[in-house]
Amino acid sequence: GSSRTPLPPPFPPSTRKARQREKEQQRLHGRITVSNSEAAPEPGRIGPWRGEMSGFVGVVVSDPSLQGQFTQVELRSLKAKFVSLKRDSGHVTTKNLPGLMKKLRGLHEVVPEEEIAAFLSESYPDSDQEIEFESFLREYLNLQARVSAKEGSATAGGGGAGGRKNSSSFLKSTITTLLHNLNQAEKSSYVAHINTYLGEDPFLKKYLPIDPSGNQLFDLIRDGVLLCKLINVAVPGTIDERAINKKRVLNPWERNENHTLCLNSAKAIGCTVVNIGTQDLVEGRPHLVLGLISQIIKIQLLADLNLKKTPQLVELFDDSKDIDEVLSLSPEKMLLRWMNHHLKKAGYKKTVNNFSSDVKDGEAYAYLLKALAPETSPETTLETKDPDERAKMVLEQAEKLDCKRYLTPKDITEGSANLNLAFVAQIFQHRNGLTSDIKQVTLTQSASRDDVLVSREERAFRMWINSLGVGSYVNNVFEDVRNGWVLLEVLDKVSPGSVNWKLASKPPIKLPFRKLENCNQVVKIGKELKFSLVNLAGNDIVQGNKKLIVALLWQLMRFNILQLLNRLRSHSKGSQGKQITDADILNWANSKVKTSGRTSRMESFKG
Repeated sequence: GSSRTPLPPPFPPSTRKARQREKEQQRLHGRITVSNSEAAPEPGRIGPWRGEMSGFVGVVVSDPSLQGQFTQVELRSLKAKFVSLKRDSGHVTTKNLPGLMKKLRGLHEVVPEEEIAAFLSESYPDSDQEIEFESFLREYLNLQARVSAKEGSATAGGGGAGGRKNSSSFLKSTITTLLHNLNQAEKSSYVAHINTYLGEDPFLKKYLPIDPSGNQLFDLIRDGVLLCKLINVAVPGTIDERAINKKRVLNPWERNENHTLCLNSAKAIGCTVVNIGTQDLVEGRPHLVLGLISQIIKIQLLADLNLKKTPQLVELFDDSKDIDEVLSLSPEKMLLRWMNHHLKKAGYKKTVNNFSSDVKDGEAYAYLLKALAPETSPETTLETKDPDERAKMVLEQAEKLDCKRYLTPKDITEGSANLNLAFVAQIFQHRNGLTSDIKQVTLTQSASRDDVLVSREERAFRMWINSLGVGSYVNNVFEDVRNGWVLLEVLDKVSPGSVNWKLASKPPIKLPFRKLENCNQVVKIGKELKFSLVNLAGNDIVQGNKKLIVALLWQLMRFNILQLLNRLRSHSKGSQGKQITDADILNWANSKVKTSGRTSRMESFKG
């Protein structure tokens, strides 16, 4: 036989003609399928799923947060390799799995087979214990995280190309790359932040302040309320607080609802949630909890680093800069540009490329504060040769600007990237040093009613796309979808297998016709999904036609939500396989309004 085992349809063909037709379809589409022994998975295991589009057979993982880390292309490839190993060996254990894993992306020629075997033995001390496919996926992610952590620690102290590579945006850093040895300084800083911003919360104030020296933080997040409220502090209005279960004692279902709400919302605001599920939060696993809190707090601290919130940032760019490129800059890159802008004006000769090795001597901070607050910056700070003494003086000067102390002198000299970034963001919030004279009025003039509506829709679609867990983080919907790649990733999530990745071009895309090819495929798939795409062509997406892009995104989101509701309906008693429609949703909403004592009704979703 072949090294790739075919997946049967959900209902095996009962006639020879049907079997021949099925084989012909598999030959034409090159489809990966599983053997009959895999066709009836246990509840909660991995199993085949047939989408309604194009007769595609995909792979579904029981844990949505785990499935969100892979595209269907990756899942099908990994499933094929796993099934092949299982067929050849009879079962998959720590004895034969390392040989497969060393060939996988991210591990190939990076981790030796012996090291993979040692890693797996930590979770599976019994070498004969069988490993299921879902466990294989988790261990693959864990190994990738360990490799990333090792590479990060190796390059954190160095400048040059390695240092620059390691200075990628925190928004795309996986929380599992945190070393399991908890950083007490970071923990104390995060606890201080939570005490400051949530100390007066009506529900949480009876539990705060948290003692940073103990495990009170990890105990308090077990019911999900604190994390949901912290997300709302970072990006106000993300979660409707009425949806949070806030009783003193929650049952397991209510806790799970809070944690699911938290993880989905965290992804929506830009956190990368890798290999973390609701059970990890229920158990309060310290390294995962701190990684998630770190990302939420950073998003809050960098919230003003965009042209919409701080239009004066246009001062950082010359007229030759493409405005689309400016708008697409991540908050961390914008903060680095702001810092280097002032350092150059102050006479600092170097360029800061990261918040670790490039600032650990404290010299850049001394120049930055001299440029922003000369009244609190004595010359002795620059003249001091001892890095520890200089770091201490820098923090004393920053405190005079009312900057909260997120770090200690030791954190500066040791190059703690997270805490240094938080420190610079604090300085920006209190003294950005930008002129109040805005040259490019067109960016800041008061918005029309249509602009306000489009802005609200952009935010909703941006948060929805990010919550899907696609590979690309969306900063600005109307700019980031113009090359078509993000929309293809979204389509692959909502309709697995619908995208022909061989015909797609991945960013950065320099040739305009490649962008058009991506967008044309988006429109083609949309029509196959029966979307109403009147007057929409691929070039409209490339050109950034907001109204037509909104029309497409609305139909994509509606398609996705109806899919979710129908999956829930199929699990409920008495559903009888009925498809959920807009009318069902309206009836449910109106019944909820009526039970609350109100008389208003919704007749449709229009207007």
